[in-house]
Amino acid sequence: MLRSLYIQNYALIEKLDISFETGFSVITGETGAGKSIILGAIGLLLGQRADVKAIRHGASKCTIEARFDISAYGMRPFFEENELEYDEECILRREVQSSGKSRAFINDTPASLAQVKELGEQLIDVHSQHQNLLLNKEGFQLNVLDILAHNDAALAKYHLCYDEWKQTDRELAELVSLAEKSRSDEDYIRFQLEQLEEACLVEGEQEELEQEAETLSHAEEIKAGLYRVEQSFASDEGGLLSYLKDSLNTLNNLQRVYQPAKELTERMESAYIELKDISHEVSLQSDSVEFNPVRLDEVNERLNLIYSLQQKHRVQTLDELIALTDEYRSKLSDITSYDERIAELTARKEEQYKQVKQQAEVLTKARTKAAREVEKQLAARLIPLGMPNVRFQIEMGLKKEPGLQGEDTVNFLFSANKNGTLQNISSVASGGEIARVMLSIKAMIAGAVKLPTIVFDEIDTGVSGEIADRMADMMQEMGDRNRQVISITHLPQIAARGRAHYKVYKKDSDTETNSHIRRLTDEERVEEIAHMLSGATLTEAALSNAKSLLARN
Repeated sequence: MLRSLYIQNYALIEKLDISFETGFSVITGETGAGKSIILGAIGLLLGQRADVKAIRHGASKCTIEARFDISAYGMRPFFEENELEYDEECILRREVQSSGKSRAFINDTPASLAQVKELGEQLIDVHSQHQNLLLNKEGFQLNVLDILAHNDAALAKYHLCYDEWKQTDRELAELVSLAEKSRSDEDYIRFQLEQLEEACLVEGEQEELEQEAETLSHAEEIKAGLYRVEQSFASDEGGLLSYLKDSLNTLNNLQRVYQPAKELTERMESAYIELKDISHEVSLQSDSVEFNPVRLDEVNERLNLIYSLQQKHRVQTLDELIALTDEYRSKLSDITSYDERIAELTARKEEQYKQVKQQAEVLTKARTKAAREVEKQLAARLIPLGMPNVRFQIEMGLKKEPGLQGEDTVNFLFSANKNGTLQNISSVASGGEIARVMLSIKAMIAGAVKLPTIVFDEIDTGVSGEIADRMADMMQEMGDRNRQVISITHLPQIAARGRAHYKVYKKDSDTETNSHIRRLTDEERVEEIAHMLSGATLTEAALSNAKSLLARN
């Protein structure tokens, strides 16, 4: 329940701090005094869009804070799910800066607007006049039935089935589209793959071929060079190995008379072995190199094929060509498997659709039962509100295709006259009649939902006299059920029924105008209600009438 409301620098409010009672309370005040400002501040607190124009002129920011007693409403799960500290006194705060930045807090912990809005919907329901327009909205009508049918669990299960079905439907549509596009590209992909596979590309062959082509192109030059090297090593006359062999023999002979010659002999022998091996290798290389124009043509032809494929597919390396081959092969494999995957998703979608229909039938059954109960209860509530001949019927039907809230269509039909034809409620009901219907619906909903605080903003518009008394009875009854009901009203009959009476008023100074709200004393209530009865001039009759109205409370 709303325990207190603090507003600073919002519109015409410089600073306001007010406590509220449980049960049924009323707020009165002249038109333009600031009642809508207070409602606007509450709306901002509950997550509505912030407007910097609402910040009081000259202030850097506005602050709205409310304290709620939530000890009796089982809200701990919300706090645990959102990792927020739970306390039986919940504090909501919203700050809007003149720069446009906005911050929200739950129990002094920063929170997102989505969290504030979700919590706010569980704490307080503000019913303003424009909400009467919801009466003709199918979504609102369905919501009424679901609340009274206690369909929370059934709706959650339906939403799970529906989301899975729609997800599969999207996947299937994407796969069918992809399959159609891929099939149109199949001939192209297959041609490219065949060309690449015919090339029989081998990893690393491009480098080997390029080296072989270089060798074949310069075979004569290579062979001549190797021959010259071989001759310098192994020529019988003047060859390096021949001279080295003689020197080695000389050093070998000196070992008998010259000790250092031994080490030199060993080193020279090692060099001789290495150079002889090099000479042999040069000879072998020379024998292996030969000019082969046929092989050169084969190598160049193979390289030209690789180069042309690289240019065609806009890649730089042979590895990229091989990777592209694998990619085309995978795409063709996917194309051939599309039919199988489409068939699998189609079967899954059909099975999920059956589950959606089954769960939709559960909702339909519960809503139909609730609709018959609403028809009876609403008529019983409206008759005392000045509609003795009222008829109310909920027309239900089925959509062609299940939607997010099921497959039911709902239409509220209404007639206030004995022989009147039942028609869509927004077409035939007056403003006052719609206000009474909405109040009755809110009263039924309040009995089914643990909503701590309900605020009615001039729901009594268009009614007076005995009807106003009956509406006050209904609101007072709602406030007696461990609930807080606050009615903003212009009717003295309703104002007199509140357990607590608050007045909104303006005060002007030389430089500014401020809106205020305060709780009236018993004596002040008499005068306020008397003013509501007689206007600006207080009469003894009005004062007497006001006391009489308050005495009935």
